[in-house]
Amino acid sequence: MLNGSVIKLSNAVLLLIAVLILNFALIHVAPGDPVEVLVGEMGGATPEQIADLRAHFGLDRPLYIQIATYLGRVVQGDLGYSLYYDQPVTQLIAGRVGPTLLLVGTALLSAILVCTVLGVFSAQKRRSVLSHLVTVLSLAGFSAPAFWVGIMLILLLSVAIPILPISGMSSSDGAASGVMYVLDVLHHLILPALTLALIYLAFYSRLSRASMLEVLESDYVRTARAKGLPRRLVIYKHALRNAVLPVVTFAGLQFGQVISGAVLVETVFAWPGLGTLAFESILRRDTPTLLGILFFSSVMVVAMNLLTDFLVRRIDPRIKAQ
Repeated sequence: MLNGSVIKLSNAVLLLIAVLILNFALIHVAPGDPVEVLVGEMGGATPEQIADLRAHFGLDRPLYIQIATYLGRVVQGDLGYSLYYDQPVTQLIAGRVGPTLLLVGTALLSAILVCTVLGVFSAQKRRSVLSHLVTVLSLAGFSAPAFWVGIMLILLLSVAIPILPISGMSSSDGAASGVMYVLDVLHHLILPALTLALIYLAFYSRLSRASMLEVLESDYVRTARAKGLPRRLVIYKHALRNAVLPVVTFAGLQFGQVISGAVLVETVFAWPGLGTLAFESILRRDTPTLLGILFFSSVMVVAMNLLTDFLVRRIDPRIKAQ
């Protein structure tokens, strides 16, 4: 067990190093020059000044030396210095990671909880209206882009029925504090979290329904029913624990896709998270900030996969025994 954990952690570290090198190489060979963008925003510069900037940021060195230097800094916890914000990248990410985790965590947990309930009820009544509704919801969720869903929700709940704020994480005046500030943030969180949750609710509800149908036909469930156990006990104690395994597994494996979807949602709703910061960094060719965000996102995805593996082993005693 211990050797297996060490091997998994070693593979995770090697994967992060490979992702870091690949991201660095792809961004630096892509068209565009961050120094030219920076000089353009400064109002221009002489060729000597441009050369000094390249030397200052290490862009005049060969690519392999830049990669080796960057790897050494990352090992020490240094993700570089932002070209646009004039701040350490770690400081920028630390200031934006909270809103992103709040948005992604709320949307993901809401989608899992709601889809589990929908899957349980629709599986018990296969030909009911709810069962057909889950199928239609799944098809609609797969077809609708995140930004389109966000815009439609804005038109419905912020324009036609003005009950929710359009953008931001809190009111612009910033006068609220304590409990009132928390309520204000939750009020602004509803639309972006709902947008992101609807996208993944469609898939998870369908998956939960299919998993529950399969579990209900298994031998141990039939045995529990034959013993005369109450239907509610059979469903929620015996069947649900195994039926929720695929949902938990796919939720962990798709955590990276949730973060990428959050980029679009944060941009639509001007949510001050890592997605908005990544979008701004792309437009401004802020290479150090973009590399830091990509690396941090990779760490989050790898950590989530390891956590998912741990949770699945805790939920399923068969995997734990193996």
